[in-house]
Amino acid sequence: MKWFVSTVAFLAVQVVSASPSLTKRASVNDVATLGFATLNGGTTGGAGGPTTTVSTLDALTSAVAGDAKKTVIISGYITGDAIVLVGSNTSVLGRNAVLTGIGLRVLNVTNVIIRNVKIAKVLAPGDNIGIQSAHQVWVDHVDLSSDRDHNKDFYDGLLDITHGCTGVTVTNSVLHDHWKGSLVGHSDSNGKEDVAITVTYANNYFFNINSRTPSFRFGTGHLFNNVFDNNGDGINTRDGAQLLIENNVWSASKKPIFSTDEGFAVQRGNDLGGVKGTVNDTVAVGTFTSPPYSYSLTATGSVRSAVVGGVGATISF
Repeated sequence: MKWFVSTVAFLAVQVVSASPSLTKRASVNDVATLGFATLNGGTTGGAGGPTTTVSTLDALTSAVAGDAKKTVIISGYITGDAIVLVGSNTSVLGRNAVLTGIGLRVLNVTNVIIRNVKIAKVLAPGDNIGIQSAHQVWVDHVDLSSDRDHNKDFYDGLLDITHGCTGVTVTNSVLHDHWKGSLVGHSDSNGKEDVAITVTYANNYFFNINSRTPSFRFGTGHLFNNVFDNNGDGINTRDGAQLLIENNVWSASKKPIFSTDEGFAVQRGNDLGGVKGTVNDTVAVGTFTSPPYSYSLTATGSVRSAVVGGVGATISF
């Protein structure tokens, strides 16, 4: 496979408008076209299977269960206190969809797509989206949040990827107003399993998050063309993680990129928001320099305008 990086805009399927009023059309049969989710046969979700529209928690729980190929469209607002298990070969798509107090868990399954859903205020120990022991997962155009009015353990993670997940891509999403954003790798003692993790974060927006933007243990991660504003911590590479960090943009962060417990990173083309002489300079240089897929970079100076207005639940089916 030819590997290349250029300073042109994203492929058409990845470009977003800076205008928040513009809605992008998408298809229920879209498949992953970027990042680790494109490998090992790709991530197709429920493309080609039957489509069901749901508007209640019971209907959602039933519709996404099982491993048969299927597309489930969430319509409107659903409120509750629950974690919904998503089966293999499933696309979960939102149509003006807001889940409040209801998280999605992708556990011990493969080939899952989650797109265009807002998920808010899922109580601990649940995550807004939790991906565990899963493979080939694409999370795209989601809006994940809670609030920071409670202590840091009142909610758990917005988007946690743990227990050896492989083939995960997160694109065009916004994570905001939360204490603990996105954890990759379960714990410091889970290296035997989590060293297999492979995750791509591209074209996302993180703001007003205290920590984990993201925090990455053990595995391999590619993070490019993301925007980070007013967060407590930045990208934390830990426990031998190997990260490639390219053309990302920060503002109002004391430590955009930092290492704890001997994490590694290759850094190229990032705008650290004027931060100099900090822990960013002490991150050990890693060995992960070229991902096993093709991708294109947006020029660093254009990342903010390309990303911020188009992320989140801004597409329609």
